[in-house]
Amino acid sequence: MSNKINEGLYELIKSLSKTEKRYFKLFSSRHTIGEENNYVRLFDFLDRMAVYDEKLITREFEGEAFMHRFSITKKRLYDHILSALDAFYTVSSLDAQLYKMLHSADILFRKSLYRQCTRVLRSAEKLALKNGRLPILSEIYKKQKRVSENRGYTDVELEDIREMAEKDAQLIQQIQKYDQLWELKSELFFHLSRKGKSRSADDVAFYKSLLEKLPKEKELIYHPFETIFLYNHLQSAFYFATDELHKCYEFLQKNLQLFESENSLNDSNLNNYFSLLTNMIFVAEKLGNPAVALNCLKQLKQIPNQFDLANNEDMRIKLFASTFSIELSMLTRRGDLQHAMDLLPKIEEGLVRYEGKISPSRKAFIRFKMATVLFGMNEFQSAKKMFSRILNDSELDQNDDILSYAYLMELFVQLELKTDHLLTYSLKNTQRFLKSRNRFFKIEQVLLQFISRRIKCKNEADSLDLWEALHQQLSELAQQETDAWFYEYFDIKTWAESKVTQQEFQHLLKEKFNRPEIKKRKETLDQSLK
Repeated sequence: MSNKINEGLYELIKSLSKTEKRYFKLFSSRHTIGEENNYVRLFDFLDRMAVYDEKLITREFEGEAFMHRFSITKKRLYDHILSALDAFYTVSSLDAQLYKMLHSADILFRKSLYRQCTRVLRSAEKLALKNGRLPILSEIYKKQKRVSENRGYTDVELEDIREMAEKDAQLIQQIQKYDQLWELKSELFFHLSRKGKSRSADDVAFYKSLLEKLPKEKELIYHPFETIFLYNHLQSAFYFATDELHKCYEFLQKNLQLFESENSLNDSNLNNYFSLLTNMIFVAEKLGNPAVALNCLKQLKQIPNQFDLANNEDMRIKLFASTFSIELSMLTRRGDLQHAMDLLPKIEEGLVRYEGKISPSRKAFIRFKMATVLFGMNEFQSAKKMFSRILNDSELDQNDDILSYAYLMELFVQLELKTDHLLTYSLKNTQRFLKSRNRFFKIEQVLLQFISRRIKCKNEADSLDLWEALHQQLSELAQQETDAWFYEYFDIKTWAESKVTQQEFQHLLKEKFNRPEIKKRKETLDQSLK
């Protein structure tokens, strides 16, 4: 049997922080299980292992009674660790507190302590209402009804019964609205993750069809924070997909104001706050407002100071992946490629540390940004290796945008390395890939035609003419929204300009970032948001 099947317990132990491990030992000392607490001995041995190896475990504990039925032993230890974690997080987790209150109410109910049960349920209701915990509210209302029924309605008035029914009806409506928004958001993001931003009339029509299904904003006035946030989030995602970035930014601002006005940032919605800041950074940069982007990046980096993330590896991974990819994008856009190069060792270290815990698409995007930094610094061999790692990643969704762009960039790497014997084969391979995914948009066609002509060109003067023609075509395409998306991955137009003008790529990027039209866009954005 493969060790992979048996590694669940090992992976759980290895995921624990030092604080969680200490608490497990304390919890186990209070809840001794097995003679001399053999489960703790097994826990310690697994914790010391660099790689899971069941043969080593068998040799270490040979002859021990708990090894006779080792699969049961592992299951019990696994459950015991989860029980310890449940107890550890009960105080800090809002949901854990609410479920504990519900459990307490059940105990009081079984003991016929109905008034005490009612008090606990009222406290739970206030806490759930304050924090928009709709599904738990449903359970609270059900238990409140059970108390009234069991007491023969002796302590309630008719108005109380009607109020219960009204609260139920309102709750059902709120849950339905939230579920409706969640389904629409999931459809939109499902489409976005596979096809990217709208690049055809069909894409735009699909996104608009989703928007038409949205409830009116006034219908959500009395709905909780989570529903309002989801509504604004969905709107911002729609306008992002259709490249209407000013409207996208407007709804991102609404969500930021929602957090600020209600002072509602907490552990339970930290993921939403994190996503909001990363989205604002990207959109503000696109709209030519670097000051807003830098401020949001500063807020993003403050999260570890605001929250104890020692036991929240999920958020630590997200902060690592997003913060570094954002910084690479910002530094590249500003032409500060040397600073971006200095970050690469730290990023590689993080990718190794979080191996298997970052989604394939996110990991590929980070590697793509690293590869383009190397490319921009003329480190073509290193860039080639990085693009190859993306193209050889079997876990990556074959419909992902990043694969298409990696295929295209690999062609330009080979062009710079003068590997003509490979370039012809790679060109055909790329054409085949793009055709099979129906991704022959205008910019892809222009780049492939350029490579095809460049392969046949042996004269340096003719080569320069080809670069000049490419730059002209890309300049025209950059004005078309449907073909501007490639530039978010790499500014190929400025690269072509560097070939035509014989100037450094970095220098042109810096010059471009400081051009008057960029500052003009910032002023326009500032005015539109006043």
